[in-house]
Parts: sequence; structure tokens; C-alpha cells
Amino acid sequence: MSMEARAIKRYIPGSPRKMRLVADQIRGKSVEEALDILHFSPKHASKVCELTLRSAVSNLISAKDGGRIDTVSVVVSTITVDGGPMQKRILPAPMGRAYRVRKRTNHLTIVVTEIE
Repeated sequence: MSMEARAIKRYIPGSPRKMRLVADQIRGKSVEEALDILHFSPKHASKVCELTLRSAVSNLISAKDGGRIDTVSVVVSTITVDGGPMQKRILPAPMGRAYRVRKRTNHLTIVVTEIE
């Protein structure tokens, strides 16, 4: 039986589209490889993704009652990015008009699985 654990980070500032670019890079990879990719990625979303991934691995360790886990045998099984609520702001535009600025947020869910 393979163990799995998950971590959810909600209301992350930034668009879901930009977060998905980072999420697609680590889907299906081992945790060690995924952490290396995220650590050296220049994107802002990769920092948040790295913290959430470390949290998921920590959740897996605590689910095993603090047992030792070889991070090579742990895989990012699913990673999903969903849109969160938008803050709507107004930007002055030419000729007395106003443009609506949608400040987006996203929710990140990472599930890690230990394989035998």
C-alpha cells in the first residue's frame, strides 16, 4: 500500500495561469528532482510552490508517525492550480473612462505519494 499526503495553499497572489507554468514542470517528478527545479527557477510562483511541496512531504512524514522517508521514493502524484477570488480595482483611462483591473489569486494543491 502506498502512502500519500497533501498540502493546500490558498489565496496566493498571482494569476493561476502563471502558477500552472511552474506546476506543469514538476508534475510526476520525484520530490528531490522537483525541489531542484523549483529552487533554481526564476519565477515568483516557484517559491510558493517549493514551500507547499515541502509542506506536503512533511505531512507525509508525520502521517507515518515520524518514520524515516527516502525522498527519492516520493513522487508528486497530482498538482492542481485553481482560480481564487479576484480583487477588482479601477484604473483611470483616457477621456474620463475607467478600466477594471482584476487582481487574481489562486489555490495550489499538491499530493505526494510514496512508492515502494
